[in-house]
Amino acid sequence: MPSVVGMLEQHERAARRRVDGLREEADRIQVELAAAELEWQEWVIARRRVDTVLAPDGGDIAGMEVIPDGQDADTQAALRDAVKPKSQVPMWREGLAWSVLSLDYQRILKALADRVRLRQGPLTCQEMAAQFGMDVVPARVEALRSKAKRLVARGWLAEPAPGGFTLAAGVSG
Repeated sequence: MPSVVGMLEQHERAARRRVDGLREEADRIQVELAAAELEWQEWVIARRRVDTVLAPDGGDIAGMEVIPDGQDADTQAALRDAVKPKSQVPMWREGLAWSVLSLDYQRILKALADRVRLRQGPLTCQEMAAQFGMDVVPARVEALRSKAKRLVARGWLAEPAPGGFTLAAGVSG
């Protein structure tokens, strides 16, 4: 008749083998996940580069004209407000088109314009992330919050309540 201690040791060894096997599988999945995330980031970068190349100015700043200090204030203001794709958010002013913003910022404005059109209240960054099909994780939500806060600071959006964003008065689609 087998001993109780022997049976316990046998079950312990089996459990230990299972834990070791699962750890090896988890390590393999972690390596695979890291490789997949790297590939995904490379595709994101490639898409952004193509967006820059296909932008109306071709992403080329070499052909921009430099205006001497003697020019009028309107010309200098227009130069200051000129934006390169993916680089700046200009101060909002009457008549300024959304097209001066990068696609990420335009997407935020479109989502908020839809909310206004449907007579819905402010939109939170978590709701935006879900609406954009992103994972609702702190990193994504904070990235959206940063963009929304930048749009608030530049006059494109308003934040009537902490964390809730809507289009600023005068800004429309």
